[in-house]
Amino acid sequence: MGKLTKRQKDLCYYVASGLTIKKSAELAGFAKGESGRVNAQRALKLSHVQEQLRKEVNELIGISAVNATHRVANLSMNAKSEYVQLEASKDILDRAGFGKEQPSLNINGQDMKILIDLG
Repeated sequence: MGKLTKRQKDLCYYVASGLTIKKSAELAGFAKGESGRVNAQRALKLSHVQEQLRKEVNELIGISAVNATHRVANLSMNAKSEYVQLEASKDILDRAGFGKEQPSLNINGQDMKILIDLG
């Protein structure tokens, strides 16, 4: 596995942030124009650069997940629509692992499932 250069690392950061390869290449220090884009495209095919790009994407997803969780929690408490509050609350419960289970009873050795449809 090759050693990651600063340009390659910067390229991965900009691409993961959603910029085009051409713009990412320019910001990372590759040549301007088509030659920089071509060189950046070649760099992105290298396994150690692809691994860095995966790390950058995972980090951005993790940060976004925190923001999304706060947004859903805020909706569950403060949305003007009770329907939006209900849906946000159900989403929180689903993500926490509580919303998907259906309660069941065991009567005389027989399992009985109770399904409650709120939608």
